Amino acid sequence: MAEPKLLKVGIKDVDFGENVTVVEPANLYECTIGDDSFVGPFVEIQRGAVIGQNCRIQSHVFICDLVEIGDDCFISHGAMFINDLFKGGGPARGNTDHYRGTVLGRNVSIGTNATVLPVKICDNVVVGAGSVVTKDITQPGIYAGNPAVLIRSLGI
Repeated sequence: MAEPKLLKVGIKDVDFGENVTVVEPANLYECTIGDDSFVGPFVEIQRGAVIGQNCRIQSHVFICDLVEIGDDCFISHGAMFINDLFKGGGPARGNTDHYRGTVLGRNVSIGTNATVLPVKICDNVVVGAGSVVTKDITQPGIYAGNPAVLIRSLGI
């Protein structure tokens, strides 16, 4: 019987701000995490991802390359960020030309088990639990559903 290639979970080459808390196990590598942020257990943050200041990343979250999260954001349990839209009918398999980025503004909350495709989300947005964000969000408000739609404006 063949032996598998084992890769270690860990924290490698991360640019940490001041007063950051990380609960292990976590898989963080070649990313940036801003001051006063929290990263819960079973989180993966991949190379090139940027987490702003005063953010809270709850357990079981996946943040891939090309994701930028602004300051004062909350990412709830099990949220997933996607950078590969399967443009060629299947996974890009390392062809980074097919990857697209995601940018979250300030004061954005992403609900439990939400999925965020490559989009831009403006400041002051709440995305409901289980929602799928498929298009840019340009107006502050509460969004929910699959695909996520505006439920209520915040009037900010």
